[in-house]
Amino acid sequence: MANNSSSSNQLVVPQARAALEQMKFEVAQELGIQIPQDGYYGNMTTRDTGSIGGYITRRLVQLAEQQLAGRF
Repeated sequence: MANNSSSSNQLVVPQARAALEQMKFEVAQELGIQIPQDGYYGNMTTRDTGSIGGYITRRLVQLAEQQLAGRF
């Protein structure tokens, strides 16, 4: 992997940050996972954070597929 100083977690569309944050909380609630109010994720299990990320990815793929299907 390239060792550069830029973060790979930068959003392509920065305006989407609020929607992604909202989605994170919605997914966590659906899965019954409590997100820390102080924003520190160090005490969360890897399984919980991975589950949240996986479901977010799944949901984003579904949204993209729906948008693509509507265009053609």
